[in-house]
Order: sequence, then C-alpha cells, then structure tokens
Amino acid sequence: MTWLITGGAGYIGAHVVRSLLAAGEQAVVFDDLSSGIAERVPEGVPFVEGTVLDREKLDRAIAEHGITGVVHLAAKKQVGESVELPLHYYHENIEGLRVLLAAVAAAGVRSFVFSSSAAVYGMPDVDLVTEDTPCLPMSPYGETKLAGEWLVRAAGRAHGIATASLRYFNVAGAASPELADTGVFNVVPMVFEKLTEGAAPRIFGADYPTPDGTCVRDYIHVADLADAHVAAARKLAAAPGSDLTVNIGRGEGVSVRELVDLIGEVAGHEVEPEIAPRRAGDPARVVASADRITAELGWKARHDVRDMITSAWAGWVRLHPEAARK
Repeated sequence: MTWLITGGAGYIGAHVVRSLLAAGEQAVVFDDLSSGIAERVPEGVPFVEGTVLDREKLDRAIAEHGITGVVHLAAKKQVGESVELPLHYYHENIEGLRVLLAAVAAAGVRSFVFSSSAAVYGMPDVDLVTEDTPCLPMSPYGETKLAGEWLVRAAGRAHGIATASLRYFNVAGAASPELADTGVFNVVPMVFEKLTEGAAPRIFGADYPTPDGTCVRDYIHVADLADAHVAAARKLAAAPGSDLTVNIGRGEGVSVRELVDLIGEVAGHEVEPEIAPRRAGDPARVVASADRITAELGWKARHDVRDMITSAWAGWVRLHPEAARK
C-alpha cells in the first residue's frame, strides 16, 4: 500500500514514516513545515509541502501518488496554547480533519489511521485507563482529539473507510539522534533544557496522593509508537470496515521525580529539582491499560524508560553539545 502521512516531517511523523518503510510499505509525506523539518523526510520519499486545509493540494497529492491509506498526524498539540487559542485549535484540528476526510472519501481511500491522545480522558480517577474509561477532556486540545475521533468514525461508517484512533500517552525518546524531539514542550526536553542552562528542573506539585507525592505518568518510546501505527495500518488494510480505538502506552507508571532522577543519572548531572505549586488540571496518575492493542494488533512496547531517556539525551546533545560538558 501507499500511505500518505500528514505531519510526516514532525517528531512522531518522521518515526512513523521510517517504520512504514521498514515494513515494506510505500510512504508519501504531506507537511506544512509549521513544526516539521524537511530534512527528516528520508531520501526517495515523495514530499508535498501543504496544509490539510488545502483541499485542492490534498486531491492532487492523493491522485498523483496513488494513495491507498492515510496516517493523519498533522495537528496543533499544545494544551496550554489551546486554552488561549481555542478557535485556532478547532479550525486547525477539526476543520483540517474534515477537509482531509472529504478528500479521502472522494478518492475512495479505504484506510485511515488517526492520531489521538490520552488528553481525551481528562482526569481519570482509575489506576489503569482503559478505552472504556469515560472521556472528559479538560482542554480545547483534548476536545479536538475526542471530536476528531467521532468525526473519523462517522466518516468511516458513511464512506466505507476502515479507521483506527490511536490514543497516545506520554511520548519520549528517539530511534536515532537526528530524529530527536527538537521542541521543549514535553517534560523530558524541558528537563534537558534546564540542565543545559545549569538551572534546576521544576516539578509541579509534590503533594499528590502517589508514592513520592509527584504525578505518575505512562511513557512510551516513540519507536514503539511508530510500530503501533504500522500494526494499525496493516490491520485496516487486511480488515475492510474495521473501527478501532486503542491506547498506546506501556501500562507502567513512572513518577515525575523518578523521571527527573533518571534523567540526571543518564545525563551525568547532579539534579536537585525545584518544587513548584501544582498546575491546575494535572491529574495525580494517568497510566494506560495496553491490553486491547495487544489483543487487537499483537503490539507490545519493547523499550523501557531508560531507553527513552538515553536516546533522547543523545539527540539533545547532538543539537546542544554544551549540555554534555556542564
């Protein structure tokens, strides 16, 4: 099959492209480069620069490259920014998805994998979050992901498209240093940035009802996440009419303090974090149940948190060599 990967020049998208290629699939990258990097697109992979809001460009790309499936990762994804700019997030994430699905339906594409998020759950009061845990998103970003799932499912049923919505938990790591996360919006690169500056990383709240008082999260290596996309893509191709919604996590919780300590150990820095007040809306514990994805797709995470930190640090030092000397 030939897959169109929207957002394929981004951090996660670049890993998905490589996993699809390694599995023998054909890939075409569609990215507006608002956060993606063109150099991440592998040599020989067709690249179309454009936004999913551009129906004409989508129609042309799908037709010219013989697209038979879509992996949709392109989206705005910063929770705090979404609170400040809800109209922008709904326009980019929902209207962009609607335009893309319209192009997919018109072209007769029969497989569609949607990048969703654990943000759809909000603040679940359970030890393990299953796909049946009530969805109560707490930000416009989370709302757009949940509404996106609804739209994908409805379009799939109406137009005979096999669909999968993949609810990511906390993504970290890199398959190779040049594919590392270059942003500083997630906790691991945020801690790296503080270490590079010689400053104390911040932990928001140390009085939660958890073993060490800090929030507990489920971290997934981006290479494992990419492989989950391949498993979903192949399932849809082999089972027309499928409609899947699955968590992508390890099913193991790691506290923020444990994470910061491990980062210090891997990076060779002594770390004494600064304890800041809780952030509004941060749940004490969000850990995935990964049973359904294992049962449905035969997928299971292979990398642990140390693998994530080690690979992410190698990528960080590649861009910030001064970090290794501090």
